[in-house]
Amino acid sequence: MAKTRNAERRETQPRLGDNPRFRDNPRLRDDPRLREPGWVLLPLRVFLGVTFVYAGLSKLLDRHYLDGGSVLGVRAQMLRAAATSPIGGLVRLSAAHATTTGLLLAFGELAAGLGVLLGLMTRVAALGGMLLALSYYLTVSWRTSPYFYGPDIVFLFGWTPLLLAGDGGVYSVTGYLRARERERLRPTPKSKGRQVAVAAAEVERRAVLRGSVLAGLVGAVTVIGGGALALLRRGHTPSGGSAPRPAGTSTPVPTAPTAAHGVIAAAASVPVGGSVAFTAPDGRPAYLLHPTKDAFRALSAVCTHQGCTVEFDGSAFQCPCHGSTFDQTGQVTAGPAPVALPEVRVRVVDGNVVTS
Repeated sequence: MAKTRNAERRETQPRLGDNPRFRDNPRLRDDPRLREPGWVLLPLRVFLGVTFVYAGLSKLLDRHYLDGGSVLGVRAQMLRAAATSPIGGLVRLSAAHATTTGLLLAFGELAAGLGVLLGLMTRVAALGGMLLALSYYLTVSWRTSPYFYGPDIVFLFGWTPLLLAGDGGVYSVTGYLRARERERLRPTPKSKGRQVAVAAAEVERRAVLRGSVLAGLVGAVTVIGGGALALLRRGHTPSGGSAPRPAGTSTPVPTAPTAAHGVIAAAASVPVGGSVAFTAPDGRPAYLLHPTKDAFRALSAVCTHQGCTVEFDGSAFQCPCHGSTFDQTGQVTAGPAPVALPEVRVRVVDGNVVTS
């Protein structure tokens, strides 16, 4: 039986086992799958797929992500990145349409991740993943020094092998569709070379067409479901969360002067659920929180990852450099920060909150 274009290409492409250095390797001889790029790249494909699906879902499930007034939202993140990014103008333009841009990023990550996991238009998914990683490298990770501390440049080059080699038909929806069409259009023994070539081209055309339709259906379901979930989460306030803050109590920027004689603020001036930025006695930025009626807590605003200044939005802290987040007690909730934010000891004396 004449072989299809894919089978012929696979046979003519060099394999690891064809190299004299590997020909006598017992592992390659006993397991021919190790000679196929599709099998060799399978662990990378699974890792990138799971990671990008997780990243996309994390964005959609984050109630701050689409909140234009939150320092943890995508708009605030883009505006911070625009200040130092080489594509700052484009980032600021995107920030003007933060909800649309945020949804495109989240669904782009889902599409890239699901594409490589399912083996559905894998090269297209890999190209999308590369473009996303490049955009993050030029914005979020641009200030990271040395450059290899930032994950985005690693993801950028991690997608490259999948763009070049694809999935090789290993655990691949496109491979399954191609095999199914090949079976339906299997040439007869009397077929001539031209008929075989036409049949192979038709197999590829039908497989791509069916794969595109399937990808469109999966994408439509994901967009509708994910978009509804994101908008619901955007307006959802978890039970037990802090009450809405009165007007005028939004978090100030952490550039307050050093507290004179240890005085941070009058206790009565900080409403329950409010916060005040101040400079700790050691000269570092910090925040004073008033979580309950009779309790005050102060935390350092210096991220424990690489020393960036974190920002507080009334419910959580976030590092603008590498994405670490902390709750109101300073405990790490996400990101690369290894330990909690240090506590600054404070007490109430004569109606004033002072450092102790």
